Amino acid sequence: MSYNLLVKVTARSISGYLVATFTVAGISLVGYRWLHLNATSVALAFLLGVLGISAYYGIRHAVFMSVLGTLAFNYFFLPPIGTLTIADPQNWVALFAFLVTAVTASELSARARREGREAVERRKELERLYAFSQLLLSSDNAAELLNTIPRYIVESFGVRSAAIALSSRTDVYRSGPAIDGIESHDLQLVALRGEPRFDGSLSFMPLRIGMRVVGSVGVSGSHLSRQTLEAIGSLVAIAIERASAFDKLSRAEAARESEQLRSVLLDSVTHEFRTPLTAIKASVTSLLGTGLHTPEENHELLTVINEESDRLNRLIGEAAEMAQLDANKVEFTFSIEPVRPTIDEALDELKQLLCHHPVDVRIPADLPPARMDPAHIREVLVHLLENAAKYSPADALIRITAEAKDKDRMLTISIADRGPGIDDFEQSMVFEKFYRGRNQRVQVHGTGMGLAICKAIVEAHGGRLGLTSQLGHGSVFYFTLPVG
Repeated sequence: MSYNLLVKVTARSISGYLVATFTVAGISLVGYRWLHLNATSVALAFLLGVLGISAYYGIRHAVFMSVLGTLAFNYFFLPPIGTLTIADPQNWVALFAFLVTAVTASELSARARREGREAVERRKELERLYAFSQLLLSSDNAAELLNTIPRYIVESFGVRSAAIALSSRTDVYRSGPAIDGIESHDLQLVALRGEPRFDGSLSFMPLRIGMRVVGSVGVSGSHLSRQTLEAIGSLVAIAIERASAFDKLSRAEAARESEQLRSVLLDSVTHEFRTPLTAIKASVTSLLGTGLHTPEENHELLTVINEESDRLNRLIGEAAEMAQLDANKVEFTFSIEPVRPTIDEALDELKQLLCHHPVDVRIPADLPPARMDPAHIREVLVHLLENAAKYSPADALIRITAEAKDKDRMLTISIADRGPGIDDFEQSMVFEKFYRGRNQRVQVHGTGMGLAICKAIVEAHGGRLGLTSQLGHGSVFYFTLPVG
């Protein structure tokens, strides 16, 4: 106990005795000299005083007042008055009845006060345990949780320091740099024996899940009850087990998705790479064969080699770009730009592909500029326009529109086609990597990475890529950009 606390407790105790003395003196003076009360009224007044002292100061002060009140009651109110002798034997009964009643009443009052204080402490501990359990749910990462749990214990329960050790790990996780008496070998010993240990202000509790002990927790400067420490140990053990299970589940899910992605990637890339390689191989074999080709045939074979090489290069580029976007390694250069020049550049790049499709561009003259990286937004437009041209019949109209919505400060660019449409089941899947429409996988070449790349680029701009479609009537792909 600190010096200041000792002085405070001593001063309160002395003041309690003084208050009890002055209360007895006051009741005796008022009852004897001024109001001339009878013995019964004075006895009741003394009992009320004893109850008040007991409720505020405790049992020791109440017993002191009971004895002092008995002497005053005998001296001032039981004949012969003015002496401590009792002439009538009945007054002995009254005197002892008063003393026993006063002591009993003070004991009952002190017990009620003590139980009320304990109930308040239990309620506070329950509130702390609830808040502590909520903190334990704030993280699903086992390593992060182990580093923060000791600090949570200190913050939630007002202890000086805390530490945790697990049976499966050699590290000790502490609330601070100071060991503060919580030695690692003590933690290991408690975890090994599975029994709690209390040593003054030091408390060690095993982390138990059912009959299995997974570690131990040590607390320094603790005045918590054993039940609360056991509850802390159980909550910590459950939280660690939950985080460990979540980590295992996450790793298993990541491994499953990785295997699935590997399978899809292998299937898609193998199929798409084989097609241009086959064409290139066939053309080269033909050129190296008889050599009896006309200049027109040689030019045609070389054109096939050139186009298929470009296609193969593009497939590799898309795969590399998708990997960079997933790893957040693509650098964007944002600026405030009008969207019309970027749309015109995309149309010019696809001039040969769009020669069989009329394109209707409807951009309002007062359309505000957008915050964007023009090169990457041009890439998004190229992908969307290329899809519209590939999946639409010849001479089908492709319409490009743009509008600004003031309420959310976003600019929306839409590309509508007259293709076969996409059913509701596939609309949520077309933006996934390597996914291609069930009915279009053979008719139209591609890896299924174009829309995934567009989605990653648009989201990096703070926008959203979406789709509305109706079977037999075409699709509308749209994306949003923040207004500059």
